Amino acid sequence: MKQHAASAFDRAVLVLNTGGTFNKRYDPIGGDLFVARDDQAVEAALAQFRGNLACRVQGLIYKDSLEMDEEDRALLAREIAAATETHVLVVHGTDTMSLSADAVAKCCPEKRIVFSGAMTPYAFAPQEGAMNLALGMGWLLSGDTPEVRIAMHGLVLPYAQIVKDRQNGVFVALE
Repeated sequence: MKQHAASAFDRAVLVLNTGGTFNKRYDPIGGDLFVARDDQAVEAALAQFRGNLACRVQGLIYKDSLEMDEEDRALLAREIAAATETHVLVVHGTDTMSLSADAVAKCCPEKRIVFSGAMTPYAFAPQEGAMNLALGMGWLLSGDTPEVRIAMHGLVLPYAQIVKDRQNGVFVALE
């Protein structure tokens, strides 16, 4: 776990890294993508805040979200519930982000939580992941009302009002 310096914001944010495409890297020996078991991509994105944000990064599951199960979601919810921070950003794979958000919402009604991630690995094209992370962080810092949202592709909506449009590779608001 790495601590980032406190700043003008006295509110500390917990950043939970569960893996997902955001964290994937290329294995030149095996020739495939893998979810790295570290927080390198998340740390690189958070470095863009240049010390103006107080946050604690904690790696947790390190899986592609398609491999996550109910046990993983229960672990995620327990970690958030036990955290001293009331504001939490979860870096998560996009395929089952809404399932995890639903599980967390049921167990952590007193916390302000946002899920975010990327469709492209940060290691290949950092812009999308960094933008989604910053979008989520901005929402977290903008208030104190407990709620669970998803921040992706310019939208920050309650988790039940946003969906991954798999045909077009973008998150959209549900109508």
